[in-house]
Amino acid sequence: MTEMELPRTFVERVLRDLGTTEGEALCRALDGEACVSIRVNPAKAEGLRGEQPARVSEVLPMLTAAGRVPWCADGFLLAGRPSFTFDSDFHAGAYYVQEAASQFVGCLLQGVPTSGARILDLCAAPGGKTTLYASLVGRGGLVVANEIDRRRASVLADNVRKWGTGNVVVTTCEPHAVCDCEAWFDVVAVDAPCSGEGMFRKDPAARGEWSENNVRQCAARQDDILREAWRALRPGGTLIYSTCTFNRDEDEGSLERMLAWAGDEAAAPYPVDVDPAWGIVEGEVGPFRTFRFFPHRTVGEGFFAAVARKAPDAPGRQRLPKGRRSMVAPADRASAGELRRWVREPDRMIFGTVAGTGYAWYGEQAEAVKTLSEALPVICSGVALGQLFKGRLRKTRSGPGLLRRPGTRGRSGCRARRRAGAALPAASGGGGRGAGRGGEPRDGARAGPGLRQADRCAGEQHVPQFAADPPAGVNAAAAAGCCRAGLQKERIRIKGKEV
Repeated sequence: MTEMELPRTFVERVLRDLGTTEGEALCRALDGEACVSIRVNPAKAEGLRGEQPARVSEVLPMLTAAGRVPWCADGFLLAGRPSFTFDSDFHAGAYYVQEAASQFVGCLLQGVPTSGARILDLCAAPGGKTTLYASLVGRGGLVVANEIDRRRASVLADNVRKWGTGNVVVTTCEPHAVCDCEAWFDVVAVDAPCSGEGMFRKDPAARGEWSENNVRQCAARQDDILREAWRALRPGGTLIYSTCTFNRDEDEGSLERMLAWAGDEAAAPYPVDVDPAWGIVEGEVGPFRTFRFFPHRTVGEGFFAAVARKAPDAPGRQRLPKGRRSMVAPADRASAGELRRWVREPDRMIFGTVAGTGYAWYGEQAEAVKTLSEALPVICSGVALGQLFKGRLRKTRSGPGLLRRPGTRGRSGCRARRRAGAALPAASGGGGRGAGRGGEPRDGARAGPGLRQADRCAGEQHVPQFAADPPAGVNAAAAAGCCRAGLQKERIRIKGKEV
């Protein structure tokens, strides 16, 4: 139970909009206990997709699942909140702690050919939806994850590295800058900054930050973001809009204001199948299909999502911003030869260096990544292999660690085959608070003296490196030794103290 009461004006509006019975049920639910849910990484926690909850603890020993997230094949509800900070599987990117309702965005792309697609996640931190999209597009696709706040972008980059797909570019700039890639993306997702009403149960501090004025400010900001997002979407592409709030101004109202200027350019989306037993409230705003998640009806927190397409005959010419200078230098023959030894499918990858660090990118999108890095502030892309020192690779501490020891075969550590590519834990971003988005946890929330909750980015924590076998396409760092054993045998240092 939360101590801070729900804002009075919020309660009055809910009772007015939903009616007394539904409104009171929602308010009671917001004063209840929040559930904890995860989404497993299909490239690392193999064999869990679509499985029964009892299987989770066999693959991820520190977790106990109480049920499934019904709309996500990789989603599970946990029986309680474990100490994610001390779970090597969490740091290896074997799963992501993601609010159940926000996992629904995958359903919105049911009819969209996502394999090999380009997806723009315009308001991406802390990265739950970004990593979901990265798994959907595969090695031939590309996800551009943008976050305007540099601190939150650092958290986003850390989570992307841990997920380990190698097909994400993290940028940190204003929406209009990244959306200068006009008509270039197959999917644009706007998980808009909002007033956070859907987080009242999960994050009691959101109640104190809420105000009617904040609602109006968020709605105005959402209008600007949607206008930019529409520029970046190609004709025939799909637009996803989502918030973690209940009020109409930020949800259906934002769509109505957008349609006032988009007009016939907006078209109906591909079909989205929803089981009535899920409790989702469906609706329509012009061509948009809308989906509301109320905590008293569905599992998870409050969430709103909508989907539409840009008409195939809508005007729009593909254009990329002009680059300033090349940040990526092609690897010379000797360096490329050394880097090739460390990846499983070197013929599929392009090698280069950025500020002395060797990188690898999947060939299908390597040129696009290079173009983006020349035009936008990119802080993370591809696979950071490490620095080359006297012609030999020296692993980078901040890289994803999707490497192998050249010449080794078979398993590179305990549970290697099951994990299929645990990434090295990256140095985490800073602390502080950030606005919750789309039902994902706010990063930097304190979990106790000297610790930050791991699912909100393990802020000041040092964890020994560990690794296992690779996900599809890239080999894991066997040099670090056994994944779990490495974490158990080493001590964890927090704020300079060993525990």
